[in-house]
Amino acid sequence: MTRSVVNLVLLSAIIFISIFSASSSGSASHESFLQCFQSGLGVNSNTSSGIVFTKTSSSYEPILDASIRNSRFLATSVPKPNFIVTPHNLFHIQLALRCSKHSNLQVRVRSGGHDYEGLSYVSNVPFIIIDLFNLRSITINMEDETAWVQSGATLGELYYAIANRSKVHGFPAGSCATIGIGGHLSGGGFGTIFRKYGLAADNVIDAQIINVNGTILNRRAMGEDLFWAIRGGGGSSFGVITAWKIKLVQVPSTVTIFEVSRNLDDGGSEIFTKWQTVAPKLPAELFLHAVLGVSNSASRLGNKTVVFSFTGMYLGTAENLLPLMQESFAEFGLQRSNFTEMSWIQSVLYFAGFSVDHSLEVLLNRNITSSSFKTKSDYVTESISSTGLEGLWKMLVLEESQFMILTPYGGIMSEIPESATPFPHRKGMLYGIQYSVSWDSNEDATKDIKWIRTLYDYLAPYVSKLPRRAYLNYRDLDLGVNGPNTSYIEAQSWGLKYFNQNFKRLVEVKARVDPENFFQNEQSIPPL
Repeated sequence: MTRSVVNLVLLSAIIFISIFSASSSGSASHESFLQCFQSGLGVNSNTSSGIVFTKTSSSYEPILDASIRNSRFLATSVPKPNFIVTPHNLFHIQLALRCSKHSNLQVRVRSGGHDYEGLSYVSNVPFIIIDLFNLRSITINMEDETAWVQSGATLGELYYAIANRSKVHGFPAGSCATIGIGGHLSGGGFGTIFRKYGLAADNVIDAQIINVNGTILNRRAMGEDLFWAIRGGGGSSFGVITAWKIKLVQVPSTVTIFEVSRNLDDGGSEIFTKWQTVAPKLPAELFLHAVLGVSNSASRLGNKTVVFSFTGMYLGTAENLLPLMQESFAEFGLQRSNFTEMSWIQSVLYFAGFSVDHSLEVLLNRNITSSSFKTKSDYVTESISSTGLEGLWKMLVLEESQFMILTPYGGIMSEIPESATPFPHRKGMLYGIQYSVSWDSNEDATKDIKWIRTLYDYLAPYVSKLPRRAYLNYRDLDLGVNGPNTSYIEAQSWGLKYFNQNFKRLVEVKARVDPENFFQNEQSIPPL
């Protein structure tokens, strides 16, 4: 069967089970969960107000929608949780897990809501959301250069807290300020300084998790296997990760930013061809990524051209960067005036889309305007040929509401073993690709999703193979979905793409810590 047919069959089976279960026991589960939760709060507490929100609550919809970053899942047809639990402490999480098991409700855990396929807040079976937005404390210890960060905090809140304590410390995580710590770290997490310092997950030194039995565990108590699994293997398969102890990294007082834009008419394709092999070999202090888009062009057939935006960040001064760029990319024609020096935290503002002179308080804003989109990912191990690129340019100009972000690897990423964490995409990777397409109306959705799938299929001969790799934090259900009682062999359709040979170890860890598969979703790790 084709991929779409298999997915449709699995989805139909899941929906059938969901409808049957809801009709036979939905009301009983509803009352059972509430009674269990209120009883668990103790004899002096006769209400769960402010913690548990039902569909009849006036706060239910605002809380649900506040962290939905993909508008595809705002539609009324999308299944909604029976309850939203917004814990104020760890006991509330323990109670939610116990009462969910008692009431046969699935659990989804949300920290920032950036799961591209909505798996942190959507399910086709009766479920609750444990939304961690109240648990976002950050405690920094500058003596040992570490921080404890609760999973409900955002990257922006973390960066803000670090900047308030030090001008020469940072953390190697993503650029989007509203991403939740919990999902980002458990999926790997990379950003503008990862070639120098590794992934966010590579810099986690302890964690706190509540397991399927409701037990609170730190690194020592959970053991090294589980600690390994949650740093890149997706935490939602193993429990509720409530906090992370991270290692801060030392950054120079001055970093340098520059931008170069080209199109097909002024050498963009030739520069990109060179970028494929040169960018991954640049010093680890230099991050030079490429973003491909489309703009108008009177000189091109169809009046469209591909635009290549190269953005660089250097951990150092413009004086040191200039000769490096003139030697590596003389085609850019860069001069000292093309560089902007700033602090590391200002570079955070820059890559988050803000003015470098903006108040740092903007990083604390958890609200963003969402859009409807579909995203896919790839890894490239050999340069895409000129023939392959010509075909790519022809495909890109067919769709205006798309972009491709190409992230060079190399640096320290080539030195960390593939098995160090579940994230396997290290040595041998030239660059990673994020494809994304967005739309404004439901009428465009089918067309745009078909286009991005066609683009993905076109690039198959030019990207990594056996497996064709993908990044967990760019979740993609096209790769395969779990059905009832999905086996290890069946889950390899998506598991090997995300984790390569690390997938088997993840399955073994899952079998030990959650053998009944209580923590599950469409792409959760199955027990062996």
